[in-house]
Amino acid sequence: MASSPSTIRLELIDVSLELQTDRGVFASSRIDPGTKYLLMEAPRPPAVGDIVDLGCGYGPIALTMATRAPSAIVWAVDVNRRARELCRTNADAAGLGNIRVVAPEEVPDDLVAHAVWSNPPIRIGKPALHELLRTWLARLSSDGVALLVVQKHLGADSLARWLGEIGYPTTRRGSRQAYRLLESRRG
Repeated sequence: MASSPSTIRLELIDVSLELQTDRGVFASSRIDPGTKYLLMEAPRPPAVGDIVDLGCGYGPIALTMATRAPSAIVWAVDVNRRARELCRTNADAAGLGNIRVVAPEEVPDDLVAHAVWSNPPIRIGKPALHELLRTWLARLSSDGVALLVVQKHLGADSLARWLGEIGYPTTRRGSRQAYRLLESRRG
């Protein structure tokens, strides 16, 4: 897909960032409302340790986590090379040295996450989504927490039930407009 770069702003109470974006990445024309809801409602990420933005895109979640937890290491993970390049560019522009932008296979096998935040790629289909979440939630520390923002009409409630069934008790942390904010822990 041909490149068509643009700039958008992420404005939160405690974070203000100018982000480079481009065609071919999720929500390239604006901050996705689900992502913004997660960032507005999430508790502070763990102050130290490894935390993961699963499906980082151009970086709004990863950069927010890195800003809020400057002593933590944020792993910005995405399969899309253009998204990773944009996330890296945005992290550099924001002066955030605590972000590691990587493809999934580049994450160390022994990484244990104290938090996983994601606006997961629901539209990849249920089998692929389930595999993705099984893989990454298995990396949670014993006291780690996953925060997932999911549209109601795309199966947020059934996803929460399924996560509980596979050993990750999940509660609805909040609900706003078309979105649910789910919180999962190790069972």
